[in-house]
Amino acid sequence: MNITDREFSATRRLVLKGAGVAALIGLGVLPLDVPQALAAANDKYPEEAFKQKNEADAIKALYGGRTAEPSDQVKMDAPEIAENGAVVPVSAITTLTGVTSISFLVSENPVALVASYRIPDGTLPSVSNRIKMAKTSNLTVIVEAGGKLYSATKEVKVTVGGCGG
Repeated sequence: MNITDREFSATRRLVLKGAGVAALIGLGVLPLDVPQALAAANDKYPEEAFKQKNEADAIKALYGGRTAEPSDQVKMDAPEIAENGAVVPVSAITTLTGVTSISFLVSENPVALVASYRIPDGTLPSVSNRIKMAKTSNLTVIVEAGGKLYSATKEVKVTVGGCGG
């Protein structure tokens, strides 16, 4: 029986992941019900929201009919000018309590929703990432806290497009 490099790599990754989870459970870092928690989180993947072409439709798919109100308690860090739209560093943090999600939307991208994070209870509501931006447009961060939506928006100028442009 001959095992291919691809099969070996997949098996190796699976073994390493299992060993890592077992070690974290053994150290008490993760609770024993991790598989159920991960499965529950995967059931809530907002697939429809990530297919929407504009911000309004993405927000509706992600949060229902609610609208976000601008808030000075939502802080977003993004460059004013992004030299390369393929790797635009963004981050968001908030002082709001009861935060359950943080999402980034780019109005002029082919798909508006570029990242969405579920924030577990007791976690510092702070996220950062590198996103793609097709061209100069508004970047909006939406924070869901206490059943309400809050936002911050900033225009980011892109000199070289990152979504195939």
